[in-house]
Amino acid sequence: MPTKIALLSRNPALYSTQRLVEAARERGCTVRVLDPLRCALRVAPGAFEVRYKGAVLPKFDAVIPRIGHSVTFHGTAVLRQFELMGVATPSSADAILRARDKLRCHQTLAAVGIDLPVTAFGDSPDDTSALLDMVGPAPHVVKLNEGTQGSGVVLAQNESASRSVIEAFRGLYASFLVQEFIGEAKGADLRCFVVGNRVVAAMQRHAAPGDFRANLHRGGKADLVRLTEAEETVAVKAAQHLGLGVAGVDLLRSRRGPLLLEVNSSPGLEGIEAASGVDIGGAILDHVLSLVPMRTNRRRAVRKT
Repeated sequence: MPTKIALLSRNPALYSTQRLVEAARERGCTVRVLDPLRCALRVAPGAFEVRYKGAVLPKFDAVIPRIGHSVTFHGTAVLRQFELMGVATPSSADAILRARDKLRCHQTLAAVGIDLPVTAFGDSPDDTSALLDMVGPAPHVVKLNEGTQGSGVVLAQNESASRSVIEAFRGLYASFLVQEFIGEAKGADLRCFVVGNRVVAAMQRHAAPGDFRANLHRGGKADLVRLTEAEETVAVKAAQHLGLGVAGVDLLRSRRGPLLLEVNSSPGLEGIEAASGVDIGGAILDHVLSLVPMRTNRRRAVRKT
Protein backbone atom coordinates (compact mmCIF):
# COMPACT_ATOMS: atom_id res chain seq x y z
CA MET A 1 0.00 0.00 0.00
CA PRO A 2 1.35 3.47 -0.85
CA THR A 3 2.04 5.86 2.01
CA LYS A 4 -0.87 8.29 2.41
CA ILE A 5 0.12 11.89 3.07
CA ALA A 6 -2.00 14.92 3.96
CA LEU A 7 -0.58 18.34 3.13
CA LEU A 8 -2.07 21.22 5.11
CA SER A 9 -2.03 24.25 2.81
CA ARG A 10 -4.53 26.95 1.98
CA ASN A 11 -3.32 27.28 -1.61
CA PRO A 12 -2.53 24.23 -3.79
CA ALA A 13 -1.05 26.55 -6.45
CA LEU A 14 1.81 27.79 -4.25
CA TYR A 15 5.28 26.75 -5.40
CA SER A 16 6.13 25.11 -2.07
CA THR A 17 2.88 23.13 -2.02
CA GLN A 18 3.34 21.96 -5.61
CA ARG A 19 6.93 20.89 -4.99
CA LEU A 20 5.94 18.79 -2.00
CA VAL A 21 3.11 17.17 -3.95
CA GLU A 22 5.51 16.36 -6.80
CA ALA A 23 8.12 14.93 -4.41
CA ALA A 24 5.49 12.76 -2.71
CA ARG A 25 4.20 11.34 -6.00
CA GLU A 26 7.75 10.70 -7.23
CA ARG A 27 8.17 8.45 -4.18
CA GLY A 28 4.99 6.49 -4.90
CA CYS A 29 2.92 8.18 -2.20
CA THR A 30 -0.64 9.34 -2.46
CA VAL A 31 -1.02 12.95 -1.34
CA ARG A 32 -4.01 15.16 -0.67
CA VAL A 33 -3.88 18.91 -0.12
CA LEU A 34 -6.23 20.04 2.65
CA ASP A 35 -7.24 23.61 3.43
CA PRO A 36 -7.09 23.67 7.25
CA LEU A 37 -9.97 26.16 7.36
CA ARG A 38 -12.25 23.55 5.77
CA CYS A 39 -11.39 20.93 8.40
CA ALA A 40 -13.91 20.36 11.19
CA LEU A 41 -12.81 18.48 14.29
CA ARG A 42 -14.68 16.08 16.55
CA VAL A 43 -13.08 15.85 19.98
CA ALA A 44 -14.11 13.02 22.31
CA PRO A 45 -12.19 10.48 24.43
CA GLY A 46 -10.76 7.87 22.09
CA ALA A 47 -12.82 9.17 19.17
CA PHE A 48 -10.94 11.97 17.41
CA GLU A 49 -12.18 12.72 13.91
CA VAL A 50 -11.47 15.16 11.08
CA ARG A 51 -14.07 16.00 8.46
CA TYR A 52 -13.14 17.84 5.30
CA LYS A 53 -15.87 19.79 3.58
CA GLY A 54 -18.32 17.69 5.58
CA ALA A 55 -16.90 14.27 4.68
CA VAL A 56 -14.95 12.02 7.05
CA LEU A 57 -11.32 11.81 5.97
CA PRO A 58 -9.55 8.48 5.46
CA LYS A 59 -6.61 7.59 7.69
CA PHE A 60 -3.31 9.20 6.71
CA ASP A 61 0.17 7.94 7.52
CA ALA A 62 1.74 11.40 7.69
CA VAL A 63 0.75 15.05 7.62
CA ILE A 64 2.99 17.89 6.41
CA PRO A 65 2.02 21.30 7.83
CA ARG A 66 2.28 24.40 5.65
CA ILE A 67 0.41 26.73 7.97
CA GLY A 68 0.40 30.46 7.26
CA HIS A 69 0.59 33.01 10.08
CA SER A 70 -2.97 34.23 9.47
CA VAL A 71 -4.41 30.77 10.24
CA THR A 72 -2.04 29.73 13.01
CA PHE A 73 -4.72 28.99 15.60
CA HIS A 74 -6.97 26.91 13.34
CA GLY A 75 -4.09 25.30 11.46
CA THR A 76 -2.29 24.11 14.59
CA ALA A 77 -5.59 22.83 16.03
CA VAL A 78 -6.07 20.67 12.92
CA LEU A 79 -2.47 19.47 13.05
CA ARG A 80 -2.81 18.60 16.74
CA GLN A 81 -5.95 16.60 15.94
CA PHE A 82 -4.01 14.52 13.40
CA GLU A 83 -1.26 13.99 15.98
CA LEU A 84 -3.85 12.71 18.48
CA MET A 85 -5.03 10.28 15.79
CA GLY A 86 -1.51 8.84 15.53
CA VAL A 87 -0.49 10.51 12.26
CA ALA A 88 3.24 11.21 11.88
CA THR A 89 4.40 14.80 11.30
CA PRO A 90 7.84 16.42 10.99
CA SER A 91 6.81 19.40 13.15
CA SER A 92 4.25 19.25 15.94
CA ALA A 93 1.57 21.86 16.56
CA ASP A 94 3.27 22.91 19.78
CA ALA A 95 6.62 23.30 17.99
CA ILE A 96 5.03 25.61 15.42
CA LEU A 97 3.46 27.69 18.18
CA ARG A 98 6.82 27.98 19.96
CA ALA A 99 8.44 29.29 16.77
CA ARG A 100 5.61 31.69 15.86
CA ASP A 101 5.90 33.58 19.14
CA LYS A 102 9.23 35.42 18.67
CA LEU A 103 9.64 36.21 22.37
CA ARG A 104 8.96 32.62 23.41
CA CYS A 105 11.30 31.38 20.68
CA HIS A 106 14.09 33.68 21.86
CA GLN A 107 13.57 32.75 25.50
CA THR A 108 13.63 29.02 24.67
CA LEU A 109 16.80 29.22 22.59
CA ALA A 110 18.68 31.67 24.81
CA ALA A 111 18.06 29.23 27.68
CA VAL A 112 20.12 26.58 25.87
CA GLY A 113 22.97 28.96 25.09
CA ILE A 114 22.13 30.03 21.54
CA ASP A 115 23.34 33.60 21.01
CA LEU A 116 21.02 36.23 19.52
CA PRO A 117 20.71 40.01 19.34
CA VAL A 118 20.02 41.43 22.80
CA THR A 119 16.24 41.55 23.08
CA ALA A 120 13.95 43.44 25.47
CA PHE A 121 10.22 43.15 26.08
CA GLY A 122 7.86 45.19 28.23
CA ASP A 123 4.31 46.47 28.20
CA SER A 124 4.07 49.60 30.34
CA PRO A 125 4.81 53.04 28.82
CA ASP A 126 6.66 53.78 32.07
CA ASP A 127 9.23 51.11 31.12
CA THR A 128 10.31 52.48 27.74
CA SER A 129 13.53 53.93 29.16
CA ALA A 130 14.30 50.59 30.80
CA LEU A 131 13.78 48.74 27.49
CA LEU A 132 16.16 50.99 25.61
CA ASP A 133 18.70 50.87 28.42
CA MET A 134 18.66 47.04 28.41
CA VAL A 135 19.27 46.89 24.65
CA GLY A 136 21.95 49.58 24.56
CA PRO A 137 22.58 52.64 22.36
CA ALA A 138 20.67 53.25 19.10
CA PRO A 139 20.14 52.18 16.38
CA HIS A 140 17.40 49.84 17.61
CA VAL A 141 15.24 47.32 15.78
CA VAL A 142 11.61 47.35 16.90
CA LYS A 143 9.53 44.44 15.64
CA LEU A 144 6.09 42.94 16.11
CA ASN A 145 6.22 39.75 18.14
CA GLU A 146 4.27 37.80 15.53
CA GLY A 147 5.24 39.61 12.31
CA THR A 148 6.26 37.67 9.22
CA GLN A 149 8.32 38.17 6.04
CA GLY A 150 9.79 41.39 7.38
CA SER A 151 6.46 43.10 8.07
CA GLY A 152 6.22 45.07 11.30
CA VAL A 153 10.01 45.50 11.56
CA VAL A 154 11.37 49.04 11.94
CA LEU A 155 14.93 50.32 12.23
CA ALA A 156 15.08 53.36 14.52
CA GLN A 157 18.29 55.33 14.00
CA ASN A 158 18.24 57.25 17.29
CA GLU A 159 16.59 57.10 20.70
CA SER A 160 13.93 59.63 19.80
CA ALA A 161 12.89 57.55 16.79
CA SER A 162 12.87 54.40 18.95
CA ARG A 163 10.51 56.03 21.42
CA SER A 164 8.21 57.18 18.60
CA VAL A 165 7.99 53.70 17.07
CA ILE A 166 7.37 52.12 20.49
CA GLU A 167 4.59 54.63 21.20
CA ALA A 168 3.02 53.87 17.80
CA PHE A 169 3.04 50.12 18.42
CA ARG A 170 1.60 50.61 21.90
CA GLY A 171 -1.12 52.80 20.39
CA LEU A 172 -2.11 49.82 18.24
CA TYR A 173 -2.09 47.52 21.30
CA ALA A 174 0.57 45.46 19.53
CA SER A 175 3.02 43.11 21.21
CA PHE A 176 6.56 44.05 20.17
CA LEU A 177 10.24 43.45 20.88
CA VAL A 178 13.18 45.86 20.95
CA GLN A 179 16.52 44.47 19.73
CA GLU A 180 20.08 45.65 19.24
CA PHE A 181 21.02 46.43 15.64
CA ILE A 182 23.86 44.31 14.27
CA GLY A 183 25.51 46.83 11.95
CA GLU A 184 28.33 44.57 10.80
CA ALA A 185 25.79 42.24 9.13
CA LYS A 186 25.38 45.03 6.54
CA GLY A 187 21.79 44.16 5.66
CA ALA A 188 22.52 40.49 4.98
CA ASP A 189 21.38 37.34 6.75
CA LEU A 190 21.69 33.59 6.30
CA ARG A 191 18.71 31.36 5.65
CA CYS A 192 19.60 27.84 6.78
CA PHE A 193 17.10 25.19 5.68
CA VAL A 194 17.06 22.44 8.30
CA VAL A 195 15.48 19.06 7.61
CA GLY A 196 15.78 16.46 10.35
CA ASN A 197 19.20 16.73 11.92
CA ARG A 198 21.07 18.58 9.18
CA VAL A 199 21.17 21.74 7.08
CA VAL A 200 20.25 20.63 3.56
CA ALA A 201 20.75 24.04 1.90
CA ALA A 202 21.66 27.61 2.75
CA MET A 203 21.60 31.00 1.10
CA GLN A 204 22.74 34.50 1.98
CA ARG A 205 20.06 37.14 1.53
CA HIS A 206 20.95 40.78 0.87
CA ALA A 207 18.60 43.67 1.55
CA ALA A 208 17.34 45.81 -1.30
CA PRO A 209 18.94 49.28 -1.62
CA GLY A 210 17.65 51.60 1.10
CA ASP A 211 16.33 48.75 3.27
CA PHE A 212 17.89 46.74 6.10
CA ARG A 213 15.58 43.71 5.87
CA ALA A 214 16.95 40.88 3.77
CA ASN A 215 13.62 39.12 3.18
CA LEU A 216 13.11 38.07 -0.45
CA HIS A 217 9.49 39.24 -0.16
CA ARG A 218 10.90 42.72 0.51
CA GLY A 219 12.99 42.80 -2.64
CA GLY A 220 16.08 41.16 -1.19
CA LYS A 221 18.46 39.09 -3.32
CA ALA A 222 19.82 35.62 -2.57
CA ASP A 223 23.15 33.95 -3.27
CA LEU A 224 24.54 30.52 -2.53
CA VAL A 225 26.66 30.53 0.62
CA ARG A 226 28.94 28.12 2.47
CA LEU A 227 28.15 27.94 6.16
CA THR A 228 30.75 27.58 8.85
CA GLU A 229 30.58 24.61 11.19
CA ALA A 230 29.41 26.94 13.97
CA GLU A 231 26.57 28.30 11.83
CA GLU A 232 25.37 24.80 10.91
CA THR A 233 25.50 23.75 14.56
CA VAL A 234 23.43 26.75 15.70
CA ALA A 235 20.82 26.22 12.95
CA VAL A 236 20.31 22.52 13.73
CA LYS A 237 20.33 23.10 17.49
CA ALA A 238 17.69 25.83 17.20
CA ALA A 239 15.33 23.68 15.11
CA GLN A 240 15.75 20.66 17.37
CA HIS A 241 15.18 22.56 20.61
CA LEU A 242 11.96 24.01 19.21
CA GLY A 243 10.89 20.55 18.02
CA LEU A 244 10.82 21.41 14.30
CA GLY A 245 11.78 18.70 11.80
CA VAL A 246 11.56 21.25 8.98
CA ALA A 247 12.64 24.84 9.62
CA GLY A 248 14.12 27.93 8.04
CA VAL A 249 16.62 29.26 10.58
CA ASP A 250 17.79 32.82 9.97
CA LEU A 251 21.19 33.87 11.30
CA LEU A 252 23.30 37.03 11.31
CA ARG A 253 27.07 37.04 10.99
CA SER A 254 28.49 39.20 13.77
CA ARG A 255 31.80 39.91 15.46
CA ARG A 256 30.84 37.58 18.28
CA GLY A 257 29.80 34.74 15.97
CA PRO A 258 26.48 33.59 14.50
CA LEU A 259 23.41 35.21 16.04
CA LEU A 260 19.94 33.72 15.73
CA LEU A 261 17.48 36.13 14.14
CA GLU A 262 14.35 33.98 13.95
CA VAL A 263 13.03 30.52 13.09
CA ASN A 264 10.40 29.95 10.40
CA SER A 265 8.27 26.82 10.84
CA SER A 266 6.88 26.93 7.27
CA PRO A 267 9.81 28.17 5.18
CA GLY A 268 9.27 28.74 1.47
CA LEU A 269 11.06 26.46 -0.99
CA GLU A 270 11.20 28.57 -4.16
CA GLY A 271 13.94 31.06 -3.31
CA ILE A 272 16.31 28.63 -1.66
CA GLU A 273 15.86 25.88 -4.27
CA ALA A 274 16.67 28.44 -6.96
CA ALA A 275 19.72 29.75 -5.09
CA SER A 276 21.11 26.37 -4.04
CA GLY A 277 19.94 23.96 -6.73
CA VAL A 278 19.05 21.48 -3.97
CA ASP A 279 15.91 19.32 -4.18
CA ILE A 280 14.56 20.46 -0.82
CA GLY A 281 11.09 19.11 -1.50
CA GLY A 282 12.62 15.67 -1.91
CA ALA A 283 14.65 16.02 1.28
CA ILE A 284 11.51 16.92 3.22
CA LEU A 285 9.61 13.93 1.85
CA ASP A 286 12.45 11.54 2.63
CA HIS A 287 12.47 12.83 6.21
CA VAL A 288 8.69 12.55 6.53
CA LEU A 289 8.73 8.98 5.22
CA SER A 290 11.39 8.04 7.76
CA LEU A 291 8.88 8.98 10.48
CA VAL A 292 6.19 6.57 9.26
CA PRO A 293 6.56 3.32 11.27
CA MET A 294 5.16 0.93 8.66
CA ARG A 295 7.40 2.23 5.90
CA THR A 296 10.44 2.16 8.21
CA ASN A 297 9.67 -1.43 9.13
CA ARG A 298 9.38 -2.42 5.47
CA ARG A 299 12.76 -0.83 4.71
CA ARG A 300 14.36 -2.74 7.56
CA ALA A 301 12.81 -5.98 6.35
CA VAL A 302 14.16 -5.40 2.84
CA ARG A 303 17.67 -4.77 4.19
CA LYS A 304 17.59 -7.98 6.25
CA THR A 305 16.66 -10.10 3.24
